[in-house]
Amino acid sequence: MSNAEFSLLLTENAEFLRPFAINLTKDHESAKDLFQETLFRAFSNKDKYNVGTNIKAWLYTIMRNIFINDYRKRSKQSVINDSTPNDYIIDQTHTKVINQGITNLNMREVNQMIFELPELFRIPFNLYFEGYKYNEIADELGEPLGTIKSRIHFARKILKQKIERY
Repeated sequence: MSNAEFSLLLTENAEFLRPFAINLTKDHESAKDLFQETLFRAFSNKDKYNVGTNIKAWLYTIMRNIFINDYRKRSKQSVINDSTPNDYIIDQTHTKVINQGITNLNMREVNQMIFELPELFRIPFNLYFEGYKYNEIADELGEPLGTIKSRIHFARKILKQKIERY
């Protein structure tokens, strides 16, 4: 099939792609880009088209694949669009004073609850709370890894019950 024949075949069967592109992208400008990219890829890969097969299905497949690939690329990029208006001005003349009294009181009570845990649970929990990993705690205490994990789990469970009652 010559370039002119394939080009004529594309132009005759391309208009049905526009609504499909809008349906995929939900945006007219993106749909136009997707439509153009589809026609470009179809024309550049005309040698892969088998004469006599359904060209509409072939073009649909090309468009869908382009859309999926672009979607995957965009989802891997961590772009944050801030659409909030910039009407908010930070007032730096007013300062805020934070009262640490309640926080200190709460932490003191939590530390007391931890201290009241049975020694069997308290020691592994404190080590975990200080930042040690499970395997480091197991090595330090000479206990199996599963035992350490379950003791920390039960310590959390006991503390959660105490805090809920409080």
